[in-house]
Amino acid sequence: MKLDGRRVSTNVDDRRGRSSAGAIGGLGIGGLIIVGLLTWLLGGDPTTVIQEAGQVLGGSTQMAEGYTPTPEEEELATFAKQILAGTEDVWTAIFKANGLTYQPPTLVLFSGAVQSGCGGATSQSGPFYCSADQCVYLDLSFFTSMKKQIGADGDFAYAYVIAHEVGHHVQNQLGTLGKAHQQMARYKANSKEYNQISVRLELQADFYAGVWAHHDNEMFGSLEPGDIDEGLAVAAKIGDDYLQKQAYGYTVPDSFNHGTSAQRSKWLKKGIATGDPSQGDTFSIAYNSL
Repeated sequence: MKLDGRRVSTNVDDRRGRSSAGAIGGLGIGGLIIVGLLTWLLGGDPTTVIQEAGQVLGGSTQMAEGYTPTPEEEELATFAKQILAGTEDVWTAIFKANGLTYQPPTLVLFSGAVQSGCGGATSQSGPFYCSADQCVYLDLSFFTSMKKQIGADGDFAYAYVIAHEVGHHVQNQLGTLGKAHQQMARYKANSKEYNQISVRLELQADFYAGVWAHHDNEMFGSLEPGDIDEGLAVAAKIGDDYLQKQAYGYTVPDSFNHGTSAQRSKWLKKGIATGDPSQGDTFSIAYNSL
């Protein structure tokens, strides 16, 4: 992606170094990052992980005194802030064109553990969006895990992760997230019906990530040759069916809660191709047509 000279967002709460997750349940921070990758990619419910997390320290808008990020980590932090800025520009314009006002989320950067509006969380949760405080939470080490665990590398792959979580914020702003959660509350967690609603939410967030990419490229010429293919390749690797086959050797369709590889690629691609949020209604069509 071409990001040289792009602004960085100021809607960032940098809490790196302010939490301590040394070892929880026998896992060090490195182990938590790996579990976080699996939790996020396999569609684990972040709120469950958050509720089960141990006591963690809160944070402020500044990194902990004495915490020194590596040059690579700081480069990723700048990148994340630029992508967030891009989502702000795109969704502000889209909302305005539809007579709405977009209130951007805050990106919380943390290391190891964090206190969110949804409770205490560790890197075990993976990147997540908390509607209670309208924040996107991200431990930058997750990107390293993506590269090592599933070979998902590249700036657009990382941008896709951020844009997907911002997509959940867009859902929250539009009221879609709240309605879906009300519907999910009628069912037992991880039941077939519960998971199908989750799939609809996740595929729409993928679509919104594509919408962002479409308009970001129109505004800034950010996409380079290979970026879209890179994003679609990542989407294929984080489908529920692909990951279950890799982990267990078989699939359990009723347990899918993010969508199959084909579905995730389809909706991301549709968002990129159309750039039209109105074409991302994943709730009105039959489930087997997703």
